[in-house]
Amino acid sequence: MADDGVLAKIWIKRAKLGPMDEQPTARLVAGRGLADNADQGGRRQVTLLDDAAWQRAIDELGVEVDPRARRANLLIRGLTLAGPRFRVLRIGDCRLRVLGETRPCERMDEASPGLRAALSPEWRGGVFAEVLDDGEIRLGDAVRWE
Repeated sequence: MADDGVLAKIWIKRAKLGPMDEQPTARLVAGRGLADNADQGGRRQVTLLDDAAWQRAIDELGVEVDPRARRANLLIRGLTLAGPRFRVLRIGDCRLRVLGETRPCERMDEASPGLRAALSPEWRGGVFAEVLDDGEIRLGDAVRWE
């Protein structure tokens, strides 16, 4: 497992079931999630996708699919997200507490038939987290476990 990763993509969902808009920066709001994202509060304040896990799923599927189709907020490169719950992840100056695995839903098969099954093993669908600190994150920020 790598010690440090990087924030490779940021996506904001402007409406429930709406498109995922790529952004160079975003503001995290403690206890809420990403500012301007359709989903606010609750346990799934931010969703994160491990780029290597995504690539394993896509390789298994045998079809190229944009990672935006996963509908996660953040794409992390170079750091494994699978593992125990309640760990704290630092992105730039902000901390997030991982609360669980994001299970793929039927929308994945709308993006590409078989994608839901390809994302099911080994936490490939990513994780969800609560935001612990207010602050700005930007593409290229270091990502590491505390």
